[in-house]
Amino acid sequence: MNPMLNIAVKAARAAGNVILRNMDRIDRLDIEAKAQNDFVSQVDRQAEEKIIEAIRQVYPDHSILAEESGMDDQQSDFQWIIDPLDGTTNYLHGFPQFSVSIALKAKNRLDAAVVFDPVKNELFTAARGEGAQLNDRRIRCTQQKGLAGALLGTGFPFKHPQHLETYLNTFRAVHPHTAGIRRAGSAALDLAYVASGRLDGFWELGLNAWDMAAGVLLVREAGGIVTDFSGEGDYLETGNVIAAAPKVYQSLYEQIKPHLTDDLK
Repeated sequence: MNPMLNIAVKAARAAGNVILRNMDRIDRLDIEAKAQNDFVSQVDRQAEEKIIEAIRQVYPDHSILAEESGMDDQQSDFQWIIDPLDGTTNYLHGFPQFSVSIALKAKNRLDAAVVFDPVKNELFTAARGEGAQLNDRRIRCTQQKGLAGALLGTGFPFKHPQHLETYLNTFRAVHPHTAGIRRAGSAALDLAYVASGRLDGFWELGLNAWDMAAGVLLVREAGGIVTDFSGEGDYLETGNVIAAAPKVYQSLYEQIKPHLTDDLK
C-alpha cells in the first residue's frame, strides 16, 4: 500500500476506535453548538487528536486542515484534510451513518483518501492513479445509463438556510426522473457509495473541504465524474459538488443547472 495511504488508514482506524468506544455513552457526552444545526462533541475532538497524532509521528512537517482545529501554520506541499466524524448529528442520535474522512493533497492535487465507517467496518481507500477499494476489493462506479432507474444521494443545506429554496428547486427537477433519492447525513459516505456503486450519483451545496475531499478522490479513482455546479473542478473552494457515474453525470447536471442562482454557479 502507498505509505501515506497506509498512515491515513492507521489514523482512521484509531479515530474509529474512539467513536465506537463512546457509542454507549452518547447521553453523557459534552456537546456544543458551533453554529445553527452544527454540533461538536468531545468525541469529534478526541478522534481528531488521534488522527493528527498518527500523522505527526511520521510526517511532522506536513500541513493539516482539520474540521475542529482548523488549519495549522505549517508551510508544506503536503496537506492532510481531516473530518474526524462526518455525520456528528447522526452519531449523537445513535443513527448509524457516520464516518471518518481523511484526504491528502500533494502539490494541490488530491493524492490519497480514506473514508472509514467504523460501525460496518468498511474501509474505502484510494490513491491517485491506483484506483479505489473497499476492504481491499476494487470498486467502480455503476454503468447506469442515465437518471431513469438511478438511485441518487443528496444533502440538505441545513447550515445555509438562505439556499433552501434553490436546493428544493433542484430536488424537484431531479426527483421525477429517478428511482429514488436518499439523504443519509454523511457526505463522505455518500461519495464513497457513489464510488462503490451503491449510489449512481450525488449532489450537495455548501460543503466544506473536509466533508468531501476524500470522497471526491474515491469517486474519481472509481471512474466517476466530479465537478462543481459550474461544471468545473473548484468544488473544494465553492463547497458545491456533483459526483456521478459517467453516464449519469450529464443528465444530473442538466437537471440541476437551470435552477441555480448566480452565487452558486
